[in-house]
Parts: sequence; C-alpha cells; structure tokens
Amino acid sequence: MSVSLSRVRFLIVDDNTHAVNLVKAMLRGFGADQLYDAQTVDSAQRRMKITPCDIVILDYMLGAEEGVTFARWLRNDPDSPAPYTPIILLTGHADRPKIVAARDAGVNEFCVKPVTPADLMKRIAWVIDRARPFVRSQTYFGPDRRRHDDPNYRGPEQRADRAAKPV
Repeated sequence: MSVSLSRVRFLIVDDNTHAVNLVKAMLRGFGADQLYDAQTVDSAQRRMKITPCDIVILDYMLGAEEGVTFARWLRNDPDSPAPYTPIILLTGHADRPKIVAARDAGVNEFCVKPVTPADLMKRIAWVIDRARPFVRSQTYFGPDRRRHDDPNYRGPEQRADRAAKPV
C-alpha cells in the first residue's frame, strides 16, 4: 500500500461496541490513529459533518436501522459533506439481496464478519490504491459497479459519458 494509514481518518459505524473495538484494534495494528465511531445513522451523519472521514467502515444492521441508509445519504444527500468517501461494508448479513442493496446504495467494498485483519487490510488497500471511478446516472451515484473490463464485452460504452467528476 502506498499510503500511510496514520494520516487516514476512519469512521466505524456499528451499534455493537465489541465490533467497533475489534475494528479499531485492527486499524491501530495497521498504523491508523485517527479513529471515530458512531452507533446510529444520525450519529454517523453528525460525525461526518463535524469531521469528514476518509474511509467509512459500515455495518449493515444498526439496531433497527440499515447501514445502507447512511450510504445513500453520504452519496446522494445535498447536505453530505463527502459523497466520494469510500465505504467498506462490514457485515454478518451476506445474503444476495443485502449485498445488492448495499452495492446499489454506493458501497465500494464488502467484508463478511467475522473479518480477519488480512481481509480488512485488503479492502482498505483496494479503496485507496485501486479506487474505481464514480458513475452518475438518474438512479445511481457511486463507484462503478463493474470490477473489471470484460474483454468479451461488445456492447456500447454505456457509462463512459456519465463518469462523475470529483467536486
């Protein structure tokens, strides 16, 4: 990885204190020291407005709330302070409908609980070193959902003219 994590601000959004502390311990082990946490969508929104973080690690379930609500807000709300912030979804709910919902809300990467330090570091490296361009359409704003170029694809370049430009 080309970036020192000591300069990266992380926001961990999870309603489980044990999970937050575990992720913080892993991040500290990677050299990160600017760690913030929130237990609800509202508190995560307030935190991002006060101190916009560089990477969000987001749980899917936050009590009765879904973390994708925060992802949608971060990507699309006019009050969002940082719509291009990478989001890593860290979840024990890895069934296809939840993954699709998170992807469609603009989540960059996924880690399934229980997460290992190696898995988490891999996702962090991907959002830093292999960031996908953002795409804006009438129904979606977020990282390009295509993970690689398919050499066999022969259709039109549907998104080439709609790539979002950083603000």
